Amino acid sequence: MLPLPLFHFQSLLNLDYSININNMNTETTAESRSTTPFTDFLNRMHHPASLDLVRSIKSFIVSFSFYQPKPENDGKKVQDFFLSMEAAMRDHPLWTTASEEDIDCAMEGLEKYIMIKLFSRTFSATPEDAKIDYEISEKISLLQTFLKPEHLDIPPIHQIEASLMLAEKELLKINAFKAPHEKLLSILNCCRVINNVLLNVAMSEHVPAGADDFLPMLIYVTIKANPPKLHSNLKFIKLFRRQAKLVSEAEYYFTNLVSATSFIVDLNAKSLSMDETKFEESMQAAKLINKVSNESSSTCQMSQQQNNECSCSEKMPHKPDATGVQVLQHGSNYPYMEAKSRGLTVGDVDVLLSDYKDLVSKYTILCKAISCLSTSEREPLLREIEKQSAGTLLSHHAEINTATHQHN
Repeated sequence: MLPLPLFHFQSLLNLDYSININNMNTETTAESRSTTPFTDFLNRMHHPASLDLVRSIKSFIVSFSFYQPKPENDGKKVQDFFLSMEAAMRDHPLWTTASEEDIDCAMEGLEKYIMIKLFSRTFSATPEDAKIDYEISEKISLLQTFLKPEHLDIPPIHQIEASLMLAEKELLKINAFKAPHEKLLSILNCCRVINNVLLNVAMSEHVPAGADDFLPMLIYVTIKANPPKLHSNLKFIKLFRRQAKLVSEAEYYFTNLVSATSFIVDLNAKSLSMDETKFEESMQAAKLINKVSNESSSTCQMSQQQNNECSCSEKMPHKPDATGVQVLQHGSNYPYMEAKSRGLTVGDVDVLLSDYKDLVSKYTILCKAISCLSTSEREPLLREIEKQSAGTLLSHHAEINTATHQHN
């Protein structure tokens, strides 16, 4: 096995770290101060005497390609490797005068490099992880349609919209990074925003900041944000963040997000300050809304694809008198929208009757679902349905106009 070129290892680490500085606007001052020790680590790794360390790192990464992913086993192997590398650095001639800060910074750089190289192998590594991620995201998307802060007993004085939106934004950054440390920083920054809200309100209102106020707000922020792959992110951090660093504040906030996620997974009417019947009706209405939205989205995508096909067909020879037939075959999902009564045949009656029954059935279900919503929830939904309906009609008219021009 050929050794990893020293300059290659150094350049990869250096490039990766520079990207981190540009993107992590919310990094703490302590993180920024680690630049000098980190550069010292790169210089030490560039030294010919560190060849044995570089070989160990490359061999460890390559070894993962020899067997199938097993998250827990992979996590143990990575943690053991971190410990062995830390011990090797402390005993290495190049690190004999290194401070604890130097060693810690070097290990942060090593963790980041290792986990970026192994990311595709270790993040959401099993079908079960993907399934759990999907189920959590789907449930949150339902809750988003009706859940209010008061359902989680969050008092009005804590409902500071700008701060809660900032917390959501920080949590959503979790998928912008591949290193466990940076993913964890996204969680920490989100939780710090929430904690600051509680502290500021406590000071201004002269009331104590209770620990019981924090978790409901984190649950609400998590539902509003609905970060993709939430389960996989938490699992990735737990398995591959150095265990020595998942302590104190980091451990507290991380554990709270794990608890918030578990609460959401198990959430039912009894978990909320909400009537059970109202909860069930809201969930059913949300499922229907999502179904209608997904079907509308699929229809729009299909219509767009069909429009593209029609545009491409302009460059191909076709029979002028077949233009109308092409539009009906390639384009509209509503073939009778522009039809005239004199153009209908007896054979069209069965199709029209079937479509009519289907339309009435869907319309009735939709009306019942919408009637369960409050006015503030109903009006945005009706505007969205109206907008999507208009978009579908415009798309249909565009097809007819295109066909007419082609025929002329």
